[in-house]
Amino acid sequence: MNSEERNETIEQIRETVRRVSEEFDGEYWRACDRERQYPKAFVEKLTELGLLASLIPEEFGGSGLPISIGAEILKAIHEFGGNAGACHAQMYTMGTVLRHGSDDQKQTYLPQIASGDLRLQAFGVTEPTAGTDTTSISTIAVRDGDEYVVNGQKVWTSRAEHSDLMVLLARTTPKDQVKKRTDGLSVFLVDMREVIGKGMTIKPIRTMVNHSTTEVFFDDMRIPVSSLIGEEGKGFRYILSGMNAERILVASESIGDGRYFVRKGSDYARERMVFGRPIGQNQGIQFPIARAFADVEAAEAILDKACSMYESSDPRTGTYANMAKMLASEAAWEAGDICMQTYGGFSMAEEYYVERKFREARLYRIAPISTNLILSFLAEHELDLPRSY
Repeated sequence: MNSEERNETIEQIRETVRRVSEEFDGEYWRACDRERQYPKAFVEKLTELGLLASLIPEEFGGSGLPISIGAEILKAIHEFGGNAGACHAQMYTMGTVLRHGSDDQKQTYLPQIASGDLRLQAFGVTEPTAGTDTTSISTIAVRDGDEYVVNGQKVWTSRAEHSDLMVLLARTTPKDQVKKRTDGLSVFLVDMREVIGKGMTIKPIRTMVNHSTTEVFFDDMRIPVSSLIGEEGKGFRYILSGMNAERILVASESIGDGRYFVRKGSDYARERMVFGRPIGQNQGIQFPIARAFADVEAAEAILDKACSMYESSDPRTGTYANMAKMLASEAAWEAGDICMQTYGGFSMAEEYYVERKFREARLYRIAPISTNLILSFLAEHELDLPRSY
């Protein structure tokens, strides 16, 4: 795809998302947030338009587009007032199947994911006691003939109640029996339809944002050996490639949020009259908004580089994917704070559609990885400083 074709594709995507956002407007999202409802109709619309299958190769029924285009889709959803958290996981979890799955797994599942017949939205990695120390997870999968028996627990597994499939990380070799702490971890593609109520229990967690997150319990859950993705014990490497995609795509959502806040703040600052003049004429209002604009644009430049490196399999992709996530989430949060200040007391009112986005933007300074973990990664791997944890 040359630059002209890319720009044309992005423009078409933005126009498509803009039309979708008119159908699923602020009132729709406010109702979903108030009732803590999954935005099913919105997800179905994106599926119908093929947007959620954009990164799936054409041979499996998708569009075969690069991650940079996937990022533009999510960016536009957030810029026009929506939230892609209900469905973004499909873009990065399916990459684990695509890159490391067997031919049978790809042929069986990817076409159905592309068509929307199956949803792959659940990513079972984080655990209550391990947190971001992924190598210390305790969920274990033990081989028993033609099956694995899984026991353990996951937390912050978003969209599990609305997914047919789950990419699950579990230990197949205890940590004290491996040479490297990253060894002995395996990835499975679990057909949740076969195991809910039969070893898998899902419990929703109510949070400050409508993110449909849950904790998932495994109690002697039996899954076929064919569920294993790639080679047993090598799953940590498979998950890392998915995590880089996750950080890139989440960063794109934050860029969209930042643009939303800058636009909303600027529009209000031009229209709101106090002391006989628009408040945007005051430097105390316009300078912070201008700074937020600059910070969002700068973060997007790092995001663009991360996308390019991911698409070329650059070994430093992890560095730029993490930086993009950190910088974009911080720029969005700052833009949101400035937007709130600009609106003043009205920012607290649901009808102005600022407070919901403000709450949602805060999430990405914590998830899927915290700012401090990113800084420690950069210090160790880019600056050659001693590991801090």
